[in-house]
Order: sequence, then C-alpha cells, then structure tokens
Amino acid sequence: MFPFWKLSFCFVLAAWCSLASSATVPIETVAAPATPGLDQSVALRFSQAVVGNQVSDFTLLDRNRQAVRLSQYRGKPLLVSFIYTGCFEVCPLTTRSLQSAIEAGRAVFGTRQFNVLSIGFNQPADSPQSLKAFALQHRIDQPNWDFLSPHASTVDALTREFGFSYTATPAGFDHILQVTLLDAQGRIYRQIYGAELNADSLGEPIKQLLNNAPVVQRFQLGDVIDRIRILCTVYDPKTGTYRVQYGLLIEVAGGVTFALAMIWFFLAEWRMQRRTRRQQLKPQNKAVA
Repeated sequence: MFPFWKLSFCFVLAAWCSLASSATVPIETVAAPATPGLDQSVALRFSQAVVGNQVSDFTLLDRNRQAVRLSQYRGKPLLVSFIYTGCFEVCPLTTRSLQSAIEAGRAVFGTRQFNVLSIGFNQPADSPQSLKAFALQHRIDQPNWDFLSPHASTVDALTREFGFSYTATPAGFDHILQVTLLDAQGRIYRQIYGAELNADSLGEPIKQLLNNAPVVQRFQLGDVIDRIRILCTVYDPKTGTYRVQYGLLIEVAGGVTFALAMIWFFLAEWRMQRRTRRQQLKPQNKAVA
C-alpha cells in the first residue's frame, strides 16, 4: 500500500499549488500604463491650417548667443525644422536627412538661394551651447544653415505659428515630423512631412518659389545664371540628385540667340534706312548751294 504520510503530503502540496496559482494574475491581463502621445491626425490638420500665414518677427539666439530676428531671413525661401537636442533617434535622423537633401541639391541651388533654420523647442535645455554641440556632432557647417534657441516664454507662440505640435512623454517628446518652407516674404508656403527627406521633396517647392519670384531690378549676371540653371534642371530619382535638362537648355539658348538675331536685324535695318535718307538729302543740299 501507498504510505499514508506520502499520500497526505501529496494532497497538501496540491492544495498549496492550487492556492498559489489562483492568487497569481495572468501576465496578459495586466494592463500597461497609459503613455501620452500625439494625435497625428489632429497635428496634421493643425499643421495645414497655418499654410499661407505670415510668421511674426520672433527674436532668437544663435549658436554664439547673438540675437537674431526671423525678419533677417526674408528675401529668400526659408526652411525651418524644430528639434530637441536630447533626442537620440528621430531628430538626428531628420536632421541628417535634411542635410543629405540639401547636399544633393547643392549643384543647383548652392547656398545663396535659400536659408535653413533648426530651432530647439525644449527650453531651457536647448541652449545656444547645446545647439552648437548638436551641429558639431552632425558636422553641419553650411553657411546658409543656422541653429537658433528661442526664449522659453516664446516657444508656445512660435511653434503655434509654424503649426508644429509636440507633447512630452516619459521618453522625451512626441512631435510631428515636418519641415516648414517659408517664401521670401515670410509666409508659410508648404509643410513637408516625414523623417526621410530627399532633394525632390525639398527642391521642387523651392524651385517653384524661385521661378515665381520677381526679377531683381538691378541686373546681376550671377542672378541670371542662377535662374537659368534652376530652370533647366530636373530631379533624377535614380541618383537622388538634380541633373541638367540639356533639351530645355538648348531651347533657352536657341530662344536667346533668336532674340539677339532679331535685335541685330532691326538695328541693321534701321541704320541702313538712316544712311539711305542721308544720301538722298545730299543732292538737295548741293542744289540749294
């Protein structure tokens, strides 16, 4: 026979296991703590609602703690990206993507046609010194790219005018991924979304602004050459860069040549008619004498 004490031990052990299992809550029934996040659909509508608005003339500090005003960047298209330097993934990725897109279009736009701003919205952490270190870390030294630090009291108004939404989370900030393009008058022209930017997504709206811009009253050969170069280039998706559209360039050259030929023809015709009138007047002058 099975010993009684062993049988009793088995019953006690089974009862203890049953009690322990009934007191343990299954893992899948434990709810994770709610994490605040950004409502992307609301953020997108808010972002689009400011397109066409004029941005106020905010004052910020550059990397050298010098005060600059947003109005100083008027006269050229302006790209604005909001970042926070404590971000270790999205903001560096977006900044590198923006840098690559700008480099891909450098042959067409150079550094004279537009400006770029990266603005740190996490104040006071995003100080001029922090933004300077961020730029050095990512090796951004383009002369048309500035990193600016707003005062903490103006962050809300500044981000609201740009249609930039963000919310604090345990991991940092959840924010909309956008680059805002302003026209030469400081009006919001377009919002460009996503972490993966390219020369096409940035270059095409910039080309539209530059081609629609009024011609400068003071003639400068460099401006004319820049305008022709921008007009005669197209984005090549295979290489991710812009290339010269030689067919259009030939058409432009042909049109200019035709215009110069017509000017020369009419000028030569005018001179010939003038010479003929002078010759016809000579005999009359001699007869009078």
